[in-house]
Amino acid sequence: MRWFFRSGKSRTSAVKGGTAASAAVRVFKLMIVDDSNIIRRRIERSHQIDALQLVGTAGNGVEAVEMFRKTDPDIVTMDLTMPQMDGIECISRLVSLKPSVRILVISALADKATAVEAMEKGANGFLNKPFTDRQLNEAIADLLK
Repeated sequence: MRWFFRSGKSRTSAVKGGTAASAAVRVFKLMIVDDSNIIRRRIERSHQIDALQLVGTAGNGVEAVEMFRKTDPDIVTMDLTMPQMDGIECISRLVSLKPSVRILVISALADKATAVEAMEKGANGFLNKPFTDRQLNEAIADLLK
């Protein structure tokens, strides 16, 4: 099934010939996890995909698991280096709660072994810090495919 990305959950729109048809619109719930408030706000402001609805943010893995249980997001952006519970452990826990969750790791840790470990635990993509708005939006769009 192919989804059309627009704001809102559903919409009636005019089609050729002037008749109305219902267009299915899929909204994906987004949760942002990073110990830096600056990075959390940057991701929140920078994403340009109408199909994303921010449902929560967390500053560490413990908060993320709690928020995840409450909000049931479809997409998660995840830092790796955080207090209380790191991103690798958090990825494992989120995937065990919801195997279909899509996780984009956004981290300054750019070594290959870390990226491979995150992917083995269930992450679906990796974006290095610093990143541009374009890189962020392309990486999130890839998760939605």
